[in-house]
Amino acid sequence: MTLKQKQLVQSTWEKVVPISEVAATLFYGRLFELDPSTRPLFKHTNMPEQRKKLMHIIGMAVNGLNTLDQLIPAVSNLGRRHMAYGVSDEHYTSVGKALIWTLEQGLGADFTLEVREAWTTVYGLLADTMKNATARAAA
Repeated sequence: MTLKQKQLVQSTWEKVVPISEVAATLFYGRLFELDPSTRPLFKHTNMPEQRKKLMHIIGMAVNGLNTLDQLIPAVSNLGRRHMAYGVSDEHYTSVGKALIWTLEQGLGADFTLEVREAWTTVYGLLADTMKNATARAAA
């Protein structure tokens, strides 16, 4: 992740925050459409509350890009918690696709190729951190 990519993710996230409720609704709709196997993971979940949590966690991660030494352990812990919910490595791919699609919908013309690459890189770093933590915990 380059400094430019970090800055692009942070500046575009600021544009998503005002539409966070709509963005979270779009995200989960797209996730369930792309990967129906994720729907049962949320069968006992208060979805309005879950959508708020999603946006809060993404915001914390985006802001945490300035302090990776603190962000990486927190993301690792999140990965271990997701293991207990039944999240598999394949789900991270679906989540990434739903996230990028949601950002594209929410940002419109501001979702340039450079922005897509920045978000893809950052999401990949975070998803890999979570998957690695899960693998270590399972071993």
